[in-house]
Formats: sequence, structure tokens, C-alpha cells
Amino acid sequence: MVHYGHSNQLRQARAMGDYLIVGVHTDEEIAKHKGPPVFTQEERYKMVQAIKWVDEIAPGAPYVTTLETLDKYSCDFCVHGDDITLTIDGKDTYEEVKTAGRYRECKRTQGVSTTDLVGRMLLMTKAHHSNIDEDLDYRKHTDNFGKGPKGHSPWTGVSQFLQTSQKIIQFASGKEPQPGDTIIYVAGAFDLFHVGHVDFLEKVHQLAEKPYIIAGLHFDQEVNRYKGKNYPIMNIHERTLSVLACRYVSEVVIGAPYAVTADLLDHFRVALVCHGMTEVVPDKDGSDPYEEPKQRGIFQLVDSGSNLTTDLIVQRIIKNRLEFEARNQKKEAKELAVLEAMRRLEEEKH
Repeated sequence: MVHYGHSNQLRQARAMGDYLIVGVHTDEEIAKHKGPPVFTQEERYKMVQAIKWVDEIAPGAPYVTTLETLDKYSCDFCVHGDDITLTIDGKDTYEEVKTAGRYRECKRTQGVSTTDLVGRMLLMTKAHHSNIDEDLDYRKHTDNFGKGPKGHSPWTGVSQFLQTSQKIIQFASGKEPQPGDTIIYVAGAFDLFHVGHVDFLEKVHQLAEKPYIIAGLHFDQEVNRYKGKNYPIMNIHERTLSVLACRYVSEVVIGAPYAVTADLLDHFRVALVCHGMTEVVPDKDGSDPYEEPKQRGIFQLVDSGSNLTTDLIVQRIIKNRLEFEARNQKKEAKELAVLEAMRRLEEEKH
């Protein structure tokens, strides 16, 4: 997965130098070291390239970063998070570059990890919005996924991520619209920010010579009203950072009204309002949330050419993780059976 924790690491890495090249592994390389990837290499290349601190990507980067790799891309040093990564045979993947003094470290983002996000998806109840710890379904899955150090799940009801104004400032562009900019407004949940969102925003970005894209993000409760289940998987704070990290977005409205009002359009001097090919759920009173921009003749449907939705991604991830779990359990059972057989043999000898 690619999430705002990764974006935050890339932001820190970019601040250590002048030009950031990001190595992205192939599907084959990931399958070998970590298990089957959820997103294809093409999708991952696109996601990483869309993060605004990335200057260039190195597709098909080797799992173990060597001095040869750094020299190939004329890099002075490489950066990794402060969590250790090991190869299949238990060696530190960054040993060689560390010894050569061409390694720097950045801090992991507290409160987000792939394991945690997958755990939230597997819950598919409203548990992580309402702190219902007693929910049996919830309990059942927390036993299998992402246990914290005390043996309980690292997400108690809601995300553990703590938003600060500093983090928003670090992620924000800080640029105001300039004369001659076309101000384009898009709205949605942008939950689990993914390659479908990137494709859509890229298409919207191409609609004007000098686009200034404002993304309106709906509050969690609103998203839950029109998406149901336990959506959104990421809360408003997490979704804010995810969208701000995208190079096509200039500004985010944190908790935008569901209906795109005249006030909003006038306030931001919006020239164009865009929506993708996903269905538009009517507002609470049954009205069309895009009624005002449509009346003004500034509404446009944009086909991203991608059929990926948050729903599909959740399905893909759950399928992947359950297969992954099953495989691990099988392997464990085999090992236990062998141990048991050996123990019996020993007993028979005595």
C-alpha cells in the first residue's frame, strides 16, 4: 500500500537534499521478500510519482539497496525510516550503505501502518468510529491482526493518529491562487487515497492551463451517511494529509458541506466543479448536491479511465490478507506437525 505515512517519510527525505529519487520494487521482488503485493507495480509507480515531494522514480529497484544502485542514479545517500528491514536470510538490507556512510534516517509516522489499515478494513463494522470494543466481530479480527505490544489491537475503536497544526503546515502547499489561475473544486471522501483518485485528479489538472485544485473533504459522519458500512476507513485528519500529499491538489477544505453551495463557490471564486464517474448520492433532503454548479453551467463530469474504487481496494486487500494469513497458518501447522513427529520418535526411542 501507499499511505500518508509513506508520504511523510518522503517529505522528510526530500528536506535532507535537493532531489529525491524513489526506488519502487517490482511485484516479483515484493512477492519474494514480503508476500503478494496488493497493488501492481504500475499502480505503485503511479501512486509514488503523484506524491509531491518525489522528483523521480526508479522503477524495478532492488530490494537490497547497494552502493551500485546509489551510484547508478548519482545519489549521495539513501534514506529509510527508523524501523529495521531484513532480507529473507535475516540481514539488514541497508548494511552496505550504512558502512559506507551513505545512509540517513527519517522518523516513522506514529498512528499509521499498513497492518493497522488492513485491520480496520477487516472490521467492516462501525467499530472504529464508535469505540464499541465489545463488538464480537471486531474482537474476533483484532486477535489476528496488528496486535500492539500489550497484546491488544493498536486501533482502539478509532485511528491512533494524532493530527497537529504542524503536520498540516508541513503537508500544505501554502500557495494562494494567482491571477490567471483556474480554480477547480472537487469534493468527496477520498478515503484510502488510491490510484483511482490520482487518475481523476490528474485528468482534472489537465483541464486548465494553470489549474488550482481545491479538494473538499466531507466529515466522517457525512461519509458514513452516503457510503455506509464502516466507511470512512481513514478519518478526516488522515484523509486531509493523504490528499495534501498529492501534487495535483493545491488546497483542501477540511469538512466541506455535502451540497456545493453558492457561498462556497463565491468564497473560493470557483470556475469549474468536477465529479468522477461514481454515483452521486442525494443530500439528506433528497436534493442534488451539485444543483448550484449545474445551474451556473460550471459542472463537469470527468472520466478518469480508472475503475478502481475504495470498495474494490478493500476487497482486494482483504482477499490478499486472508490468503496471506492462510498460507502462514498452513506453514505453521506443517512445522508443528514435523516437531510433533520428531518428539514422538524421540519418545519411542526411550
